[in-house]
Amino acid sequence: MSNATNPKYAIGIDLGGTSTKFGIVDKDGHILKQDRIPTDSEKPIDFFIQQLHEKLQPMIDEVGGKEAFIGIGMGAPNGNLYTGNIEYAANLHWKGIVPVAHLLNEKFGLKAMLTNDANAAAMGEMMYGAAKGMKHFITITLGTGVGSGIVIDGRMVVGNDGFAGELGHTIVRHNGRLHKLTGSRGCLEVYASATGVRQTAIEFMEKHPEKPSLLRNFPQDSLTSEIVYECALKGDVIAKDVFDFTGEILGEALANFVMFSSPQAIILFGGLTKAGSYIMNPTKEAMEKNLYQVFKNKVQLVFSNLKESDAAILGASALVL
Repeated sequence: MSNATNPKYAIGIDLGGTSTKFGIVDKDGHILKQDRIPTDSEKPIDFFIQQLHEKLQPMIDEVGGKEAFIGIGMGAPNGNLYTGNIEYAANLHWKGIVPVAHLLNEKFGLKAMLTNDANAAAMGEMMYGAAKGMKHFITITLGTGVGSGIVIDGRMVVGNDGFAGELGHTIVRHNGRLHKLTGSRGCLEVYASATGVRQTAIEFMEKHPEKPSLLRNFPQDSLTSEIVYECALKGDVIAKDVFDFTGEILGEALANFVMFSSPQAIILFGGLTKAGSYIMNPTKEAMEKNLYQVFKNKVQLVFSNLKESDAAILGASALVL
């Protein structure tokens, strides 16, 4: 880093299954500018990098050009901190190993680092959010999939190969629902994600044809977890049952995670947390019910207090700041 240029900004990128959010972050953790693009992983990775460049370059120029930047940090599904590659991501259409950090470095002419998206969000929570000052916590992202970041003794758990902490892919129901992208059955992600909530709603309507429901007014292919929440708010019984079922499975899984790492807190964020108490209450009840006595009533279960996606943008930028 040259003292003459004194770079003071970083770019934080949160690459999600549906959309990619990014922002310019200063050393105090303020997001000065931010935007988003569709992830569109059905198209080649080069197309995605180009789309990102078209949006980001004017923002970079506005604050002084690339000389004002330390680098780029990105959180992405199956992002490997050690290699800078996205490797075999279940929720993206890019197959195999994708050298994203290298491609970003080439395109922008800046140092680029990559980590798992949920780990990036956990770093954001630890530096600026609900986990500030904590040394032991778990973050769970409830979005298109279920991501997780585990911090023990103030250090992110990344494991031997950079992929530790894939709690969304732990099996929670023997021979359960099929995960179409991985081939596994009964993992947490197929139940506790926004996608899982939609699938549960469809299954519950088919299982109980005699029950009236506002959800029946929507074509299956346009049904979303947001619609399920809106119907629950209006008192729809099936919609409320969907959240009770989802919370029960999530709470059981969280109990297992608590007994593994004994965190001070579990922080939930992502689109599904917009359901508020509809998801929080059954989750907390199931977690406490399934905890071994020495762990009961010790672990805070809270929603992130950072704006949605801000945690991941801030955490990603912290890779280079």
